[in-house]
Amino acid sequence: MAPDVSQYGTLWRNCRRGPSPGKLEGKPIVTAVVVAIIGGGFSGTAIAYHLAAQTRRSDVEIVVIEPRQRLGGGLAYSSQDPAHRINVPAAKMTMISAEPEHFTRWLADDATSAEDVLARTTKGDEFPQRSVFGRYVRNHVEPFLETGRIRHERATALSITPVGARYSIALTDEKNVDADIVVVATTHPLPSIPNALRPLIGSPRFIADPYAENAHQEIEQDHAVLVVGTGLTAADVIASLDKNGHRGAIVALSRHGYRSRGHATQANEPFGSFGYDETAFSLLKTVRQVLKEAQNKSLTWHPVLDALRDQAPAIWTALPSHERRRLVRHLRALWDVHRFRVAPQVEDVLDRRLSEGTLQILAASLHSAHETSRRFTVSYRRRFTQNIENIGFDAIIITTGPAHAAIAQSNPAVQSLFNQGLLASDPVGLGLHAAKTGQAIGKKEEIIDNLFIGGPLARGTFGELMGVPEVTRYAEFIAERVRERALEALQDKQTAARRKG
Repeated sequence: MAPDVSQYGTLWRNCRRGPSPGKLEGKPIVTAVVVAIIGGGFSGTAIAYHLAAQTRRSDVEIVVIEPRQRLGGGLAYSSQDPAHRINVPAAKMTMISAEPEHFTRWLADDATSAEDVLARTTKGDEFPQRSVFGRYVRNHVEPFLETGRIRHERATALSITPVGARYSIALTDEKNVDADIVVVATTHPLPSIPNALRPLIGSPRFIADPYAENAHQEIEQDHAVLVVGTGLTAADVIASLDKNGHRGAIVALSRHGYRSRGHATQANEPFGSFGYDETAFSLLKTVRQVLKEAQNKSLTWHPVLDALRDQAPAIWTALPSHERRRLVRHLRALWDVHRFRVAPQVEDVLDRRLSEGTLQILAASLHSAHETSRRFTVSYRRRFTQNIENIGFDAIIITTGPAHAAIAQSNPAVQSLFNQGLLASDPVGLGLHAAKTGQAIGKKEEIIDNLFIGGPLARGTFGELMGVPEVTRYAEFIAERVRERALEALQDKQTAARRKG
């Protein structure tokens, strides 16, 4: 139910000619507050959805600027590759945190999803294809689109410029959107290319964007493939290659050689209490102690990491900035492979390829690379050794994960805000600097009132913001903060209109 905003007076959205400019039937004309959301993936769409549900069209106009044809999918959930599946059980996925079963109810009634016989595991959990979750989000936002409550501008934002108290947003279709409030909810940046491999940029079989359409079309079934990275994206790529009939050798390489872990074979309640440590080292000691306690109770590490995830906001808040940086620098890789678990269907592919000997996972650092006769020679050094080894590959795929620290260079609208000092990188290096209110913090450490950071780019302030449950809660939080700010701006407009009247 939309909140009662009757105290803000009568609103007049459409101006007709009358005897007195600026008035209609003796009452001041006040236009709605315009909220522009940059990015229509899961984060941006969820923010728009919750904001639309909490406000009236006469009060707040919502514009989502997204170049894709449909809202809700974004980079993560637009993939049509059947090998790409959600990485957590459907029962833990929802766009409404107060309704944990929201997605599973929809899934039960979705006839198309029922045809996917591989989605349900023997344990009874469902891991549908990733595009299904994107369709679920899209189906719930479509009623707002059909009524015009949310407007989708299918374009890319090129620049965002303050003009008076508002923002002027230039789009690729040569249109402009003028907004009172802007929410930056842009997509994940592409992975950064390791320096050792940069000489290979431009080669058809050097794939810098693993999710690009037809990214693997140059890879033949018997090709030797180097996958740079060993996390979830790497697992997706290996599963895709396997489904397409690839049977050649695959080497997955990362500095630590950590492989994404799977889900527990049986459900357990989260185990352990955290949040009292003020250094990364003491937190690590606490986690190790709790893991020992769990083992003594015949529990796996899964419920311990579940508790750690649930308490992550309190843990992150307790750590000073320099300890957050230490945590990210030394423990992020280990955290990621345990926190972001691979779907059982994808895990089965990895296990099979490892047992067949067609997949090798290396802990190594890249040294150099060059191309000769459509083949790559890559030099690397295994961890804890000094010897440089060389190996030949027919294709290389970069799967090191989004380069959030380089977000300014990957998005023109964000770059324009950086250039004007309205955005800054967060001190931890995970994305954009944000206040605890979700508002942007500029280059001079000042809070930018009408500019908000949506989605995982705010991780430096809020901690864990990559899983759907956390992203959903944060989207609801941002929608509420934007609603409050919009109604304040609406009241300001009414006050100004009355003075003019």
